[in-house]
Amino acid sequence: MEKWLSLEGKVAIVTGGSSGIGKAIVQSLLNQGVIVYNADLNNSDIKDSNYYFIKTDVAKIDHVKYTVEQILKDQHRIDILVNNAGINLPRMLVDVKGEKPEYEINETDLNLMFNVNLKGPIYFAQEVTKHFLTNNNGVIINIASEAGQEGSEGQSVYSATKAALIGFTRSWAKELGKYNIRVVGIAPGVLEETGLRTKEYEEALAYTRNTTVDNLNGDYSKSIPIGRVGKLKEISDLVCYLSSNRSSYITGTTINISGGKSRG
Repeated sequence: MEKWLSLEGKVAIVTGGSSGIGKAIVQSLLNQGVIVYNADLNNSDIKDSNYYFIKTDVAKIDHVKYTVEQILKDQHRIDILVNNAGINLPRMLVDVKGEKPEYEINETDLNLMFNVNLKGPIYFAQEVTKHFLTNNNGVIINIASEAGQEGSEGQSVYSATKAALIGFTRSWAKELGKYNIRVVGIAPGVLEETGLRTKEYEEALAYTRNTTVDNLNGDYSKSIPIGRVGKLKEISDLVCYLSSNRSSYITGTTINISGGKSRG
């Protein structure tokens, strides 16, 4: 086990840790000896003596309070919060062709994305910070997106929520720095495929971008200077570094990790 980061025995919460980036983050933290609590609606297949699952709807404050209280009851400490849970429903402002009005921004989808992508991080940061303040120490890592820095065709609501999360990162860092609490964001670009890209998602995104599903997933290497899509582990490795004291002077910023694709 690597010792350079000195994370052994730390306690972390990862929201949405059962799939995609979240699962990779959970596994990488476990590999570093961290005690990890996955706050998600469904459990994963991870097997590790330091892994725990608490069923949590991040958009419900009572769920968040219970999860944080349970972890403190069990471990008596929390050192790291990773706000990873998020949802992306491709939606366009106006369906110019008038063929798929269900893909226009609507109140139901708007509320869902705002609740999960913004209320969730706020609720968890608020509850965990109350504990961080008693220890005069802690790290909050917000998983944003390149879309929050650049905007994204057909994903304006998702992009807006991630841009807001970047704004929260900057502001919370200014509020909490004096208490030795760091707040950092990560903005991933195009990553390797996971099971989260469903047929329904692909069809919606293709329509909102006026293209086909086949053309949607082209050769990303042509638009990414480093010549390939990113790996989930490259995101989770960065999370581990930012969770450690090796990054003790990094706060209030969002690190773009997109192979050079973004201008952000």
